[in-house]
Amino acid sequence: MAKEIIKREFYLDSNPFEKRLAVLEGGRLTEFYVEHPGDKGITGNIYKGKVVRVLPGMQAAFVEAGLDRTVFLHVSDVIDAREVAKAASSDNDGDDNDSNDDSERSNDRGRGRGRGRGGRSQGQDRDANQPRIQDILKEGQEIIVQVEKEPIGTKGARVTAYLSIPGRYLVFMPASPRIGVSRRISNDRERRRLKTIVSKARKPEHGFIIRTVCEGQDEEELIADMHFLVKLWDSIGAGVEKKAPPALLYEELDLTLRSIRDMVTKDVERFVIGSKEEYDRVKAFVEEFMPRVSPKIELYDGDSSIFDVYGVDIEVEKALSKTVWLPSGGHIVIDQMEALTAIDINTGKYVGRKNSEQTIFKTNIESVKEVVNQLRLRNIGGIIVIDFIDMNKIANREKVYKTLKDTLRQDKAKTNILKISELGIVEMTRKRTRESITQILSEQCSNCEGSGLVKSKQTIVMEVFKDLLRELSSKSRKFTLYANPAIVEKMREREGTLEWLERKFGKRIVLKSVEVYHQEEYEII
Repeated sequence: MAKEIIKREFYLDSNPFEKRLAVLEGGRLTEFYVEHPGDKGITGNIYKGKVVRVLPGMQAAFVEAGLDRTVFLHVSDVIDAREVAKAASSDNDGDDNDSNDDSERSNDRGRGRGRGRGGRSQGQDRDANQPRIQDILKEGQEIIVQVEKEPIGTKGARVTAYLSIPGRYLVFMPASPRIGVSRRISNDRERRRLKTIVSKARKPEHGFIIRTVCEGQDEEELIADMHFLVKLWDSIGAGVEKKAPPALLYEELDLTLRSIRDMVTKDVERFVIGSKEEYDRVKAFVEEFMPRVSPKIELYDGDSSIFDVYGVDIEVEKALSKTVWLPSGGHIVIDQMEALTAIDINTGKYVGRKNSEQTIFKTNIESVKEVVNQLRLRNIGGIIVIDFIDMNKIANREKVYKTLKDTLRQDKAKTNILKISELGIVEMTRKRTRESITQILSEQCSNCEGSGLVKSKQTIVMEVFKDLLRELSSKSRKFTLYANPAIVEKMREREGTLEWLERKFGKRIVLKSVEVYHQEEYEII
């Protein structure tokens, strides 16, 4: 069966204070990006930094790169001279299976890793043959690093010393002599053709990842992209000697041009821009570097906002809600916490037509596509637990699991998924490379401090009475309570208690409503 091609559309809303990019697949919002002036993402930036602390116990180091916080560098992301020498003396063609086109798997940047090294994460046991961090880095040592994960919450950025510079068709890796081909190019003949072109044109010490968009491209365009990347690297190298750490050596493209370079492929129908200035800038960029993309670029010159016309703002608002309704009447509840995200599936208004098992199965199947869509749209990462409705039949559980696994292939972010349990629980992880839409568009509530809960009116009233007992023993004859109207109303319901206090202490108590006071806020004067 031929794979269904879902046409994608891009809508860019740009103004002096904000850039917003919406990606629609089949008419539905699936990805959303925001960039503010002075708050541009740093993923892909290259810095000249200085090691400020080496932690043998974590096999990691902290590097001062000139950002708000020091950046984190794990031993698996540190270049060892012995490793580079070994790679250089090995087969320069490398191993196709060691390489991914990360532009289609995570972060939309096209950074590949044909490094022949284990992608070991922090906390995993160190290979006995792997060098120790304390043998490679020393405090005060200068080092060139590249940001591969944005700062998230209280965590600083994660960096790597394995530099990679993405172009339109290739990813240049100056520290690796290997050549890799995107796994998404499945035709063996095409893979060999592209690899031969790059092998002949490159210098032996230069490594490249052949990106998915290379498929079907002619030799001239690939070589032009290669020369552009090498020239760019030479300009970066010139700044290494001139600049003292910490210093920025290379800055990634902004949201507009980065999305054009990395995301506009043959399945994109159009890229609509709601700003004449931004449109002119994009047209100049694509005509110089990507002329085949030029017909897809359109200017929207309507009076209303481009996001209003295409209903993007409504979808973004929905993405901030915990509850997402399914077409059948069922719904999913997404609860994002610091340690993990829990997703609960419910039948809601859907009662089915045959039996409960079939109703539950249909709801679970329907929810799978929505769950994956929400993971992408909200950019939820880390540990994710999906609580499907319990299914008695093992065959139904297997079908739901397979549907989830197949649907996750649409996701560019790297995911790991475990089998569905007897209780209908699926545990999975999704690579987190930038803040989620919730973190970008919202902040912690100043009243509940992120707990999502406030003290009940009854609890506040009891606290007020306790405070009154302490205050009424003073010499003052009159006391005024300023509180939220709901609390004052609740106090008046306890009129007998107030009268008892006034008689006991011989004092007068006056209640005053203050609209601007929060439910937990009150003052006794």
